[in-house]
Amino acid sequence: MSVDYRPAPGTIPTDPGVYRFRDRDGRVIYVGKAKNLRNRLNSYFANLDSLHERTRRMVTTARSVEWTVVSTEVEALQLEYTWIKHYDPRFNVVYRDDKSYPWLAVTLGEEYPRIQVMRGDRKKGVRYFGPYSHAWAIRDTVDSLLRVFPARTCSPSEFKRARRMGRPCLLADIGKCAAPCVQRVSEAEHRAIVDDFCSFLGGNTSAVRKRLIAQMQEASENLEFEKAARVRDDLAALDKALEKQVVVLSEDTDCDVVGVADDDLQAAVQVFHVRNGRIRGQRGWIIDKPEPLGEAGIVESFFSQFYAEAAHDLPREILVPALPDDAEALSSWLREKRGARVVLRVPQRGDKRSLADTVRRNAEEALQRHKLKRASDLTSRSKALEELGEALEMAEAPLRIECYDVSQSHGSDVVASMVVFEEGLPRKSEYRRFVIKGERTDDLSALQETLRRRLKRLGDQPAGSPDEASVEAGHVIEDGELMENTDKKRFAYPPQLIVVDGGAPQVAAADAVFTELGVDTVHLAGLAKRLEEVWLPGDDYPVILSRSSEALYLLQRLRDEAHRFAISLHRSRRRKRMKTSALDSVPGLGPSKRKALLKRFGSVKQIRRADVAQLQEVEGIGPRLAGTIAQHLALESTDNGADDGRTGDTSAANAATPANGEEHSLAEQLVEQEQDDQDSS
Repeated sequence: MSVDYRPAPGTIPTDPGVYRFRDRDGRVIYVGKAKNLRNRLNSYFANLDSLHERTRRMVTTARSVEWTVVSTEVEALQLEYTWIKHYDPRFNVVYRDDKSYPWLAVTLGEEYPRIQVMRGDRKKGVRYFGPYSHAWAIRDTVDSLLRVFPARTCSPSEFKRARRMGRPCLLADIGKCAAPCVQRVSEAEHRAIVDDFCSFLGGNTSAVRKRLIAQMQEASENLEFEKAARVRDDLAALDKALEKQVVVLSEDTDCDVVGVADDDLQAAVQVFHVRNGRIRGQRGWIIDKPEPLGEAGIVESFFSQFYAEAAHDLPREILVPALPDDAEALSSWLREKRGARVVLRVPQRGDKRSLADTVRRNAEEALQRHKLKRASDLTSRSKALEELGEALEMAEAPLRIECYDVSQSHGSDVVASMVVFEEGLPRKSEYRRFVIKGERTDDLSALQETLRRRLKRLGDQPAGSPDEASVEAGHVIEDGELMENTDKKRFAYPPQLIVVDGGAPQVAAADAVFTELGVDTVHLAGLAKRLEEVWLPGDDYPVILSRSSEALYLLQRLRDEAHRFAISLHRSRRRKRMKTSALDSVPGLGPSKRKALLKRFGSVKQIRRADVAQLQEVEGIGPRLAGTIAQHLALESTDNGADDGRTGDTSAANAATPANGEEHSLAEQLVEQEQDDQDSS
């Protein structure tokens, strides 16, 4: 299956270039660049089923594609940025500040440049420093520096009024403005003051300090003590401004450090600006991901958008979490903009690696704050419930939603979870867990059993014996008995919507239970994780919610919470079932040495059969520890009636215990470790 607007074979050039997808109305919906246009565009026109859902949505939304050939990858980068800014395509990554950062700005394009606080988009003819976390931090810094660099800070209207009246403002009277409005300094002299101010903030601090120290010493030698005292106070003001900038690297370090944290739909990017070894500013963005992007892809899109207009702020080095595929082209593009070499690299060790880890943690916290802010906002929750009700064609917004997920390991330790959201917020006191009995139970049958036990109790429940279908959070059912459950609460009122973790198969299985029990007052939907599609019973095609939809965000939180709640019980039961290896009780034998022994011999049985000399061949095992291991395993073998490896007349019964049990325990431990790795990913 392909699209009808695919260019004829051989018509797409193999040169570098930039391409645009347009929709039926002629609007540009995606802009991309490519080192080889033919290879890149052919990847979009492969079998649609092989494409990621968001990429497939873009390709099927488009009705035409066009391209422009350029000479180099650098030209492709420049043209891509220009088109993204011009067309603002809906399927491209868009960087939004995670908060409105204030900048210290110097209007170099004006006749008499002024210093001010600015927010929003950058303007031509203005040099920016920062960004700062708060506007008051900028004002505090400027107030300290105006003693040394008395540049203009007034607004255009105030400047014109002072000029017209021939009387300067208060700042001129207290020595914090050179008063160019009344010609106390000429235009050239005032610009020199501003240039020194920019040079100081740009990192050239030592030259200014040396000049002031020389002036102070000269004034003192000439017995001009009042002048020397003023210069001394100027030096103190400079030192106060410098103290607020954290020293993290050597003085000759000039770099930007980029950190990334992301999930399936969104990502957070943080940048620390380090100049002369000091953190001069920090900035962050939250982006929506229209297609799957790894760290390298996020870094690439960040470079093309952030550094496109920041030629004067480009550092010598940029530290990133992952190098993009076209790192050389990006480096060449940045070198052209800066007029000097710009190095891109991933820090591996030392202070730069530590700082990169700090920036990454800031990105993770920014993404978490964004999610929490979105979840806690009443307007967003109301909008999410309304959107969800409309998308699922419900008569009213679902105030109570229950979500179910199943967790298992190859048919063993099968458990399920039920989480409850009321008015868009989790109601943890209503969470339930289910233990599924039976051998080799698959996800669909486990889901059906869970829903069957839940839906049978939609009505009021009489008091009596503990309800086997429900378990309070943190408790389980063992052999039909409610364990550690002191609160005999039952299910609360019925939900308006039940969500299952999965796509069409899971929804069909759940719908069969609804039909079996005659439930027609509760709506049903499924959320498929890989493609983020919403499936409804009996529909051939899913409901596609916008990637920025509050309703989709709410469903994702439900799904993720149900998964977390199920997997925690599953892990607990699985670890409880695992048998302890005979090596665990050997005195002085730690986890790393146990692992080395198992890697060397393969099983506890083979370790038992090894002599002391063979045990000492394992790294970290000395003569004393080897003797302890051999003695302990021999005693354990004798106590259990197992073969100790010195005779060959082992009975069938003994062959099954406990050595086989230990072999099984080891295998299960390895399976458990593998499953933990999968769960964490």
